[in-house]
Amino acid sequence: MRKLGIIGGASWSSTALYYDHSNRAVAQRLGGLHSARLVIESLDCEDDYARFHRVGDWEGGEKVIVAAAERLKAAGAEGLLLGSNTMHKHYDAVAAAVGIPVLHIGDAAAERLVSDGVRSVALLGTRFTMTEPFVRERYERRGIQLATVDQAWMTEVDRIIYEELAAGRVVRDSQRKLKTLITELAKKRIQAVVLGCTELVLAVDVRANVLPVYDTTAIHARAAVEWMLADEEPARAAA
Repeated sequence: MRKLGIIGGASWSSTALYYDHSNRAVAQRLGGLHSARLVIESLDCEDDYARFHRVGDWEGGEKVIVAAAERLKAAGAEGLLLGSNTMHKHYDAVAAAVGIPVLHIGDAAAERLVSDGVRSVALLGTRFTMTEPFVRERYERRGIQLATVDQAWMTEVDRIIYEELAAGRVVRDSQRKLKTLITELAKKRIQAVVLGCTELVLAVDVRANVLPVYDTTAIHARAAVEWMLADEEPARAAA
């Protein structure tokens, strides 16, 4: 089994989901007492991440993320996962610095959508994820159309993520708001909603909405497990 490095802490609640998804998937595939070979660099979300975003200091934030990636490689990681959609703004810098596979969340999610025949979606996440190209382009390259989310809703979703979910708080009123948003998005004749923030699944029930809802955290973790086990199962079959 290949060893995967995870840059987490943005936020700790979604990092816990990655750990859970990865280990459950490995145990399901291999059985017995098998678990995922992981090395995790858990950042302090406030000091190492969020404070740079608030002032638009993307270069400062990038230095922290790249340094974390280099430490994971030094710790034996054979591939990396950035445990946050917004963190993928630094994907190119990380990939260039470490020279090992870095599994992109947008690629994993887009491949799943295409496999399911979904070609038009609404992408929900932080304001950066919803408006900038670093994740959006991964969907668009595969012919997936992204519906526009209006500014008022964009502001509210961003607030829910940073003020509540990233701090580990799930507020009932915000859950209702997100359900209302998904109902409104269904009127745009899209096929599905993509939770393009690794915390949003804490507040959105992916099984109980008017549209199919894709959880990028679970999809990303599942893709990572496929990569981790790519050499494992052929070796077992040969034995």
